[in-house]
Amino acid sequence: MFCPKCGAILMPKKDGSKRIMSCSCGYSSKDLSGAKISEKLETAKKVEVVDREDYETLPITKTECPKCKCKEAYFWTIQTRAGDEPETKFLKCKKCKHTWRDYD
Repeated sequence: MFCPKCGAILMPKKDGSKRIMSCSCGYSSKDLSGAKISEKLETAKKVEVVDREDYETLPITKTECPKCKCKEAYFWTIQTRAGDEPETKFLKCKKCKHTWRDYD
């Protein structure tokens, strides 16, 4: 339920023996002693991390690994910042498997 005055979410509150819905702006609803107020909490979603040893499906670019100086690396891009910002390019060395970011 939302506050008709300011639009904020109404919170359940006890006022003596009455149960009311109130807002931080001062608005409060009628007596809700007959109503059932319940909260629903959603469980956190599990994220499955896949550790791929085989990166042959990723494209390869010519760049120098900062660790072993190998000249080739796998790469992929992910939108890690706001939508109006450029994507972040991740690189993984073909030889030593070192992973780094390229912010260009």
